[in-house]
Order: sequence, then structure tokens, then C-alpha cells
Amino acid sequence: MNYKIFAINPGSTSTKIALFDGEIKLFSANVSHDAKILKGFPTIAQQLPYREGTISALLKENSIGLGQVDAFVGRGGGLLGVEGGTYSINETLLDHAVTCANGVPHPATLGPQLAAKYAASYGKKAYVVNPPDTDELQDVARVTGIKGVYRSVHLHALNLKETAIRHARSMGKKYEECNFIVCHIGGGVSVSAHACGKMIDGNDIVGGEGPMAPTRCGAVPVVEVLNYLASTGADLGTVKSLAVSSGGFVSHFGTSDAQEVTARIARGDKAAELIWNAFVYQIEKYIGSMAIALKGRIDGILLGGGLVHNASLVARITEDCGFLAPVTAYPGEFEMEAMAAGVSRVLNGEELPKEYTGVPAWTGFAF
Repeated sequence: MNYKIFAINPGSTSTKIALFDGEIKLFSANVSHDAKILKGFPTIAQQLPYREGTISALLKENSIGLGQVDAFVGRGGGLLGVEGGTYSINETLLDHAVTCANGVPHPATLGPQLAAKYAASYGKKAYVVNPPDTDELQDVARVTGIKGVYRSVHLHALNLKETAIRHARSMGKKYEECNFIVCHIGGGVSVSAHACGKMIDGNDIVGGEGPMAPTRCGAVPVVEVLNYLASTGADLGTVKSLAVSSGGFVSHFGTSDAQEVTARIARGDKAAELIWNAFVYQIEKYIGSMAIALKGRIDGILLGGGLVHNASLVARITEDCGFLAPVTAYPGEFEMEAMAAGVSRVLNGEELPKEYTGVPAWTGFAF
């Protein structure tokens, strides 16, 4: 059965919205918000009334009513680690989104808040699907070489899992029957290992792990970071910024625009060529590491994200990593479709909705 679902995905200065009837997208828009107005709010949560007003005005302008919507879904954010799946938005989940319980302030924390607000207005239910804090790591992937320091992951879980679900379907299989290496290659880069429906390993894109990305430094030797602090006088805030927003291409070139970097290469810029090659090389190294996480039993290597529109990037990864498993490109992202699909699976009884308890998926080892 098809259900009408309204999906909401807040970004830094805009909010993507889409109305679905089953898998059919009836309406979509990228609602722009005034950056100066947004900066005037002390916290992200305080942006809620302004964003809601802007969204509602655009819906009215386009004669889009929400009275017939069966459920609302928002991009997750601010939550403690959870297993993958579709979660009903309860008071605990909403509180954690508002207070940013995971300590990572991001506009995505407004997703559950907006979905819950619209749902309350129309007497419907609200959900989140595979939030960025999806944590299904196998135990050995959590351990580090420092006692008491453990790995967690923050990934593009929503798009990674939807890409895997869709590819499994194209093979005539269920996601739970397959093993995939799934990459999201955009402003940030996620490389993840999926074994029988669980994302058992991947890089922490907000923790300074993984490949260099257009806006992120990726993994850097700790001693070299300390040397950098000592030689430049930079503080820890600078290092955190390099990990999430001012590293990678931004640090090297002052821009996160990959097209500008490749244009520089075309003009003979050797530095740009080296950095680009290192960028691709690092992605491939992490793909290789995920092959080990899956013990070589890989049904496919899947590439998603905005930079996968770059045919030469896809060709390079295919040539270098194709010996591990077939490589398939899914340019762009399925975030809006993924949210609607997750809720549809619940409404159709294909999956049970999960309850957010506020207790992290992993609370430590027993020893």
C-alpha cells in the first residue's frame, strides 16, 4: 500500500523537503533560509520557528497541503548511538535532538523537531531513519591503542544504507543477505562495511578519521598534529575545524569545490594533481580496509555522493578496486527517498518501528 509521507532534511542554510506517495515524489523543494537571520540565533534549536515559517510559506505558495499526509519524517541528528532502522520520535529522542546529546551540533538536529511539530499539527506520527549516529560496529572495530579510548562512528548512514538496500534489490536479494563496501563521496567521505544488514565498520567523519575530503583533513598522525599545534600556535578549536570543515581541499586550496581542483589540474597545476591523487588513493585504501572487515566476502563496492558524478573518479576506483568486487556508481544521494522508504517499510508492516531509549547502542565492554 502507498502512503503519503512528508520528508524534511535541514542543511546549513536551507531545508530540503519532499512529499511522497509511496516511492513517487509528488513535490520537492530546497527551501532557502537567510544566512544572516540564522546566525542571529544563539543555538540551532532556536532556528526552529523561523525555519518552520519559511517552509510553511513555500508550501502555501505552491498550494501544497499536508492534511492528507500519513506520516512525517525528519533527518536525524544529535542522538546517541543507535542500531540502524526507523525510529518513532518520542520525547527522549526529541529532547536529545534539541539538546544535541551526542555533542555534535548540526542542522540535522532540527529534522526530528520539525517532523514532530508538523506531525502534532496534523495528528500523525513522526519518525527518523538511520540517523548519522547509527552504531553497529563489531567489537574489534571499537578498540584503539589507548586504554579507555574507543572508536565510535559518524557516517552518512542514511544514504549508505539506502544505497545498499537498493543495490541488493537490483540483485534480487535482501540487504540482510549481502555484504557490501559502501562509500559516500561528497563534502565528507564515508567508507563503510555492511555485513548481512549491519554496518560493522567505517570511518568517523567528524572525528578526524578516514580519507581526506573536500572539507575534512581525514586521518593524520597524532604526533604530526601535536607538531602542527606547536609550530603554528593553533588551538584545539582549529584542529576540530580541520577535522570537520576547514581541512582537505579547503586547507590546501581555500575551496571545497572539487570542480575547481580538477580545473586546476587541467591547467597543469602539479600541486592540485598530487592532492587529488592523494584524495582518491586514500579512499581506495579505506575500501581495502573494509574488504578485510568483510573477510573478502564482498558482493559489491557501491559509490554514492555528489562527487560520484565525476566519471574519471569512478573509473579510477573501478580500475584500482575492481579486483575485490564489482564496482557500481550511484551518483548523488537518496536521502529524501531513504527517509520515505524507511517509513513506508514500517507503515506497510515490513519492519517494526524502533524505540529510542536514550541508552547508547554500545555502553562499554563487560571487562
